[in-house]
Amino acid sequence: MGVPQVVIVGRPNVGKSSLFNWLAGKRLAIVEGTAGVTRDRLTYLMDADGRYFELVDTGGMGFEDADNLTAHIQRQIDTAIESAAVILFVVDTRAGLVPLDEEISKRLRYVDKPIICVANKTDAESLSTAADEFYRLGRGKLVRTSTQQNIGRDELVERILERLPPPEIGEEPPGEPLMKVAIVGRRNVGKSTFVNTLAHAERVIVSEVPGTTRDSIDVRFELDGKSFLAIDTPGLKRMKSLASDLEFYSIHRAQRSVRRADVVLLFFDAAQKISKVDKQLCQYIDHEYKPCIFVVNKWDQLYGTMPTEKWATYLHDTFRTMRYAPIAFVTGQTGKNVKALLNHAQMLFKQARVRVSTGDLNRLLRAAVERNAPPLDRGKRPKIFYATQVGIQPPTIVLFCSSPRSIGDDYRRYLLTTFRDHLPFSEVPIKLYLRKREGAEGRRDRDGEEIDDVEAHDDSPTDDEGEPADREP
Repeated sequence: MGVPQVVIVGRPNVGKSSLFNWLAGKRLAIVEGTAGVTRDRLTYLMDADGRYFELVDTGGMGFEDADNLTAHIQRQIDTAIESAAVILFVVDTRAGLVPLDEEISKRLRYVDKPIICVANKTDAESLSTAADEFYRLGRGKLVRTSTQQNIGRDELVERILERLPPPEIGEEPPGEPLMKVAIVGRRNVGKSTFVNTLAHAERVIVSEVPGTTRDSIDVRFELDGKSFLAIDTPGLKRMKSLASDLEFYSIHRAQRSVRRADVVLLFFDAAQKISKVDKQLCQYIDHEYKPCIFVVNKWDQLYGTMPTEKWATYLHDTFRTMRYAPIAFVTGQTGKNVKALLNHAQMLFKQARVRVSTGDLNRLLRAAVERNAPPLDRGKRPKIFYATQVGIQPPTIVLFCSSPRSIGDDYRRYLLTTFRDHLPFSEVPIKLYLRKREGAEGRRDRDGEEIDDVEAHDDSPTDDEGEPADREP
């Protein structure tokens, strides 16, 4: 048996997403006064008193979606109810009992699952009596909550734990996903279809309506016995084209998903030209130093009419600062090449976590400097004394030198290319810092190994104060 699910249901605008965020202790779902914001199922793995369960937010029941996605949203709600171990039926104390609440209650009578009625927005003691009218729904004792006033959380969690199925003997806590993969791209490039293919289920809504996915959706899946987390993100469009606060929040959720990810899959439509939105996305991924695979989706539409090399050249010529990023050609709808893509993503994940010994790094640096010394700056040649790797994800290398400002972008690019060509970082971004050497005596690496200087030439060091090259040029 998998992790039990606690599903939040109710009509629109009763505070389901606020309750989801409040219980999770994080701002995960978009909270807006507009009805119909939540469309897909949002999930969060909770640990309460040693019991793990998955909290699931759903769209509003009985709401007619403006984009004609009502049937899709309802199917997501039905699927969530079917898989639920416990259902939280949320109502609004301030609004009182309305006919739609009664309709939902009638529908839930046919569901053979423990149901807890949550009278949300009970923000004051004076409203506690008003909540009593929800006893007419026949759901037993109410739990009165207020996400704004932080009322009733402990009682609600306790009630959930009481109604969860007993844990299996020897049940282990669910392990953290091996790798978090963010699927990003502009609208209608097939991201949600790809996620459903990974999950082997209609996990997120797929529609031709632009902007169907409004929030970032976490979807756990397994491949070859290993657990992964796919993060489906809203399709992005140019910032100046944002039509509402909702789209603004979706952009920021997508950017946060990139920051959370171990590897980013940047999707392109094989039949469409690269757009300004694609370039903005690529720039953001590059800025966050995230390993990235360029994924050309819907390749079945061009198969046999265009060589993959032509599209690859097109991508590399467009994104010159990310020539190291690998390229995959897939058909997300059928799953063609999807497993190979995930295997490649695992390779990038491993590359980003590799540590190189200081000795190996400096032997490579010494050879690079001997082959091509730093150019003269104001008549003096800067010295590079030694290098050390100080971090992973991304691999972070610090070069100690006589004058960081004297080492230009071209030479930094040369060193980065050398590191990629000879170290196990060939397909991931490398963060490079330049620092002026301070206290040269007795330098040792993180393992206690003494560090030898890497001399460029015999010129004396300048007095420049070095600034970090904290962006890969």
